[in-house]
Amino acid sequence: MCWSATADLVAGTAVAAIGVACVVRTRRLQDLPLAALPLLLGAHQIIESEVWRSDGGTGPATVAWAVIALPLLALWVPLGVLCAAPPQARRQLVLPLAAGAATSAALGYSLAVRPVTAQIRGHALGYVLDLPRPGLLVAGYLLATVGSLLLSGDRWLWWLGVLAAGGAAVCAALWRLEFISTWCAFAAVCSVVLLGWSGRRPAYAV
Repeated sequence: MCWSATADLVAGTAVAAIGVACVVRTRRLQDLPLAALPLLLGAHQIIESEVWRSDGGTGPATVAWAVIALPLLALWVPLGVLCAAPPQARRQLVLPLAAGAATSAALGYSLAVRPVTAQIRGHALGYVLDLPRPGLLVAGYLLATVGSLLLSGDRWLWWLGVLAAGGAAVCAALWRLEFISTWCAFAAVCSVVLLGWSGRRPAYAV
């Protein structure tokens, strides 16, 4: 959610470029899934520019956006954190990963059997999907994404988790109906933290 198709396209291209830099700077194979996250988030913003151009609705761009935002990120983030985490932190990451897997499955099923609709609301995009037990799904989603970062045992990722948690709270307070769109845009901006993380020497203590 970047106010317009052009803004989303520019922001998405910039975030994707950060993603390329993250992948290039990555020193360990196990860090690649997390280092590639800005590439995914950049593509996500570019896809949303197509949602703007389509005036919302239920088209392929809307569905692709929702697949990335909901089931894919719910699993990608905790799995990437688990791969990158130091051995001593991996046991505590089992819970966020399990929450991510369960949440991803539930969200994926909902997208398969229910339509998702994008609505332009002034300078914001809102996404509407009829979800069973939405409160439980949001809790599972945040545990999987923010929770895994906070429990990662890595200083850079911990700060990224703090930023993501703060962004989630602000987005929920200011844009209740557009929460998922605004939070994903905020997460994309946080990709700059991953740029610093990808080129670091391992320093796991928080």
